[in-house]
Amino acid sequence: MQITRREFCQSTAALALATAVIGISLPPFETSAAEAIPSSELMKPDALPEMVMGDDKAPVTIIEYASMTCPHCAHFQETTFPELKKRYIDTGKVRYIFREFPLDNLAAAAFMLARCAGKDDKDRYFALIDTLFRQQRQWAVEKPIPPLLAIAKQAGFTEQSFNACLANQQVLDGIESVRQRAVDKFKVQSTPTFFVNGTPVPGALSIDEMAKLIDPYLKG
Repeated sequence: MQITRREFCQSTAALALATAVIGISLPPFETSAAEAIPSSELMKPDALPEMVMGDDKAPVTIIEYASMTCPHCAHFQETTFPELKKRYIDTGKVRYIFREFPLDNLAAAAFMLARCAGKDDKDRYFALIDTLFRQQRQWAVEKPIPPLLAIAKQAGFTEQSFNACLANQQVLDGIESVRQRAVDKFKVQSTPTFFVNGTPVPGALSIDEMAKLIDPYLKG
């Protein structure tokens, strides 16, 4: 499997997207079971700045690895995350970190746009991530560029800045570095995958399932 820009260029002559194809080889997923990861290893700096919500001193840190084209990730974002934010993140109990794990080149493109939007303001990053998840059915289709461009324009992109973002090799390399590290170091095999104080938990969890993982760290 490869992350390329070839699919981005379908039906995009009018958009003048870059014609060069950027290829990144995706290694096969490991099949061994994931184990708890020391927080010092999980929190080592990577190629891109962390996208974080919540109090840095919160007793619980949740890391989510997600793909923008993953329907389970979108379901979690729509059904669980609002209550997680209200109940735990906004109250200082949870520090939440969102990390990119694109499963295909379209997901990589969406992440690139979010990174460009949030370069100087993490709130804009999270706002675009939320919008893209909520409108996933509209833009994650066979010819995705026109609706993706329309959503990007609502977030403040012009056609020119949209094209420039998708041509930014440094951003794409950074996203791939985050994904590669998750595969190699943390044995992430699917999306969404969460790490709750270092313990890996795959799947689109409900708020009740999240509470069962979080609350024991809050007692006492």
